[in-house]
Amino acid sequence: MTTTAPFCRERAQQASADAALATLDNVRDRYLRAAKAWDEMASRAEKTAERRAVNEDAKMAAELA
Repeated sequence: MTTTAPFCRERAQQASADAALATLDNVRDRYLRAAKAWDEMASRAEKTAERRAVNEDAKMAAELA
């Protein structure tokens, strides 16, 4: 399964919102760690998509040459 950047960003926002509503410190910390992890996954997904596009463009250019 491929995780898309928008999905990850949405999950990060939800985790941040849940952290803001948490009354227990350990629960708030858990949500904040989850939000950070989702943000990192979104960044990796974006970088992967960018590299994939560059590689596909290079492959197309090589095929045309």
